[in-house]
Amino acid sequence: MRAAQMSAWVTRGTGDLERVTIPRPAAVARGVVIRVIACGVCRTDLHVIDGDLARHHETVVPGHQIVGEVVEAGTGSERFRLGDRIGVAWLGSTCGSCPWCVGGRENLCAAPTFTGWDHDGGFAEFAFVDERFAYPLPKALDPVETAPLLCAGIIGYRALCRAHLPGGGVLGLYGFGSSAHLTAQIAGAAGATVHVMTRGEQNRALARASGIGFVGEEAQQPPEPLDSAIVFAPAGELVPVALRATKPGGTVVLAGIHMSDIPAMSYGPHLFQERDLRTVTANTRADGEEFLRLAANLGLHATITRYADRETDRALADLRDGRAAGSLVIDRGTS
Repeated sequence: MRAAQMSAWVTRGTGDLERVTIPRPAAVARGVVIRVIACGVCRTDLHVIDGDLARHHETVVPGHQIVGEVVEAGTGSERFRLGDRIGVAWLGSTCGSCPWCVGGRENLCAAPTFTGWDHDGGFAEFAFVDERFAYPLPKALDPVETAPLLCAGIIGYRALCRAHLPGGGVLGLYGFGSSAHLTAQIAGAAGATVHVMTRGEQNRALARASGIGFVGEEAQQPPEPLDSAIVFAPAGELVPVALRATKPGGTVVLAGIHMSDIPAMSYGPHLFQERDLRTVTANTRADGEEFLRLAANLGLHATITRYADRETDRALADLRDGRAAGSLVIDRGTS
């Protein structure tokens, strides 16, 4: 018997994405198949498509900010029932036995897999997920509004935690896309002063509309020294800029999975006086659970640009060229 088919967008060579018909995934042990309702578009998807990240498979379905409904459960699946609404994020599985997993730092697992890179993601009608790495979601939540929380939100939250921002401190955000505009809301709710340095007038307009204290060009000096900074833009040249803008004892966090080369830095103006330079490597499931609770309590709101499934390639082009601000989401309820 021929396997059931589905429509999906798959990588084809470097920089190309093609809409094709492929076999629908089947539910295997400890996993579920979901009908994709919405899927956020992340810059990491571009890194997968463009080959910035080493290719793990000849073709793959990108997309790792997925909201879906369970339609099939595999043997031993116990967490979810048919019809449940769940969320799927970047971290797809871990080994569970290496020192990092055992020590509660599974984002540093020696043998992880990632949604939309190691196995097919959400730019499709259906997706398979290991149930242990999915998040239960209330059906009352808007799926399109929720999708960006599953990577942009979670990674921004982890970056903010690693930034060691003091209470009432001054935070600089370099880049103001999907993740940064959610992170700014969390920092603002905690009483921080937030300054944004970003390219693109649409991003700067969104920052101004969000009530940000200062909005400038991506390499512009903020109006006061920063306690902490997060570099969301995948631009290595901004790393010494952010360090120079940070106070003695301050912290700069690099939030992306890929970044262009960082230029040479001088010890004195960039790193001396106990400035910390830190990175974020994926997230743990605990990060996701904590963030989703916080998002609900704070009523975080993503600024959304919706695209129909047939417009997935245009959404990625808009993200690549900076033609849309905030979060871009594929709404599979849109024809």
